[in-house]
Amino acid sequence: MNRLQPDYCLGERYRLVSRIASGGMGDVWRADDTVLDRTVAVKVLRPSTDAEPVFVRRFRDEALYTAALSHPNIASLYDYGEEDTLAFLVMELVEGEPLSEVVRREGPLPTEQVRGIVAQAALALGAAHEAGVVHRAVKPANILLTPDGVVKLTDFGIARAVDGSAHTQTGEIVGTPHYLSPEQALGEPATGASDLYALGIVAHEMLTGRRPFDRNTPVATALAQVNDPPPPLPDHVTGTLRTLVEQCLEKRPEARPVSARELGERLGLPESELGEAGRVAAEVVGTAARAESAQEALTDPTPTPEAPAVRARRFRRERAGSHAAARADAPHVHWAWVPATGIVAAVLVALALGLGR
Repeated sequence: MNRLQPDYCLGERYRLVSRIASGGMGDVWRADDTVLDRTVAVKVLRPSTDAEPVFVRRFRDEALYTAALSHPNIASLYDYGEEDTLAFLVMELVEGEPLSEVVRREGPLPTEQVRGIVAQAALALGAAHEAGVVHRAVKPANILLTPDGVVKLTDFGIARAVDGSAHTQTGEIVGTPHYLSPEQALGEPATGASDLYALGIVAHEMLTGRRPFDRNTPVATALAQVNDPPPPLPDHVTGTLRTLVEQCLEKRPEARPVSARELGERLGLPESELGEAGRVAAEVVGTAARAESAQEALTDPTPTPEAPAVRARRFRRERAGSHAAARADAPHVHWAWVPATGIVAAVLVALALGLGR
């Protein structure tokens, strides 16, 4: 009998209330912290997977990676524990719904709403990248949206440290093909630029109501990520938003924005305005408009007193990114439903055929 039922007290502290969601590695429960008297989210590794040590190690990795991150747009980690064969994470309970549900229900979203969501998600990714963590699973299901428009990035379960440490096996492909970057589909390392590509896919989906690359099979979808241009954005998507989404979807990683933080700032949501998460969404529109009007001034080549500091900060980010890429070993991307050798081979065959035309 499954002991994970309402009223069960996990770790002699967290009393389960109701199941919220189920994911690839575990289930998420609303629970009461009986020590600190607060409501939390408890993610429990499914008991059926305890015979697979790699999943347990990935679960511990999620705790380590998330614990190292502190940002208003990243769901906070409170605790990690193990009880007999159960491993569990205790996290901030985000009162909201996955972005995937919002898009499914509402279809294309207004451009200013998209701009605010992408800006917040980009700043969250920027914090992760600067802490040395590549998310590798950026998709609408892992972006929670509160009723007042605040974004919370979740699920670092397959994240990878920039030193290359990860519990994947050689040849595995980790990620969902609909949000997989071209370099990952080709078996190359996932970097911060790969997360930006996935975020570009998410933005495109929000603006159009459909995934830009959605073929009949996972392999065909991954091939499309490598070979096909994304469908054009609607005509009403203009200005900085259109430019940056298209830049995120560049096939070459070096052609994408310099960093996730820069992407968030260019979308008009300066990090300095994230102090009160509750007013973030309310100020997105005004901030975005101010950033749009200031874009020409920001790109003016005339030196200003702050220009050297800006250049120095960008140089540090670029240098950190290049060092991270140099240290990362071969990417191991996991799809339970397709061998990595098959996808890489299929991609290479398709490329060869294309060159032969």
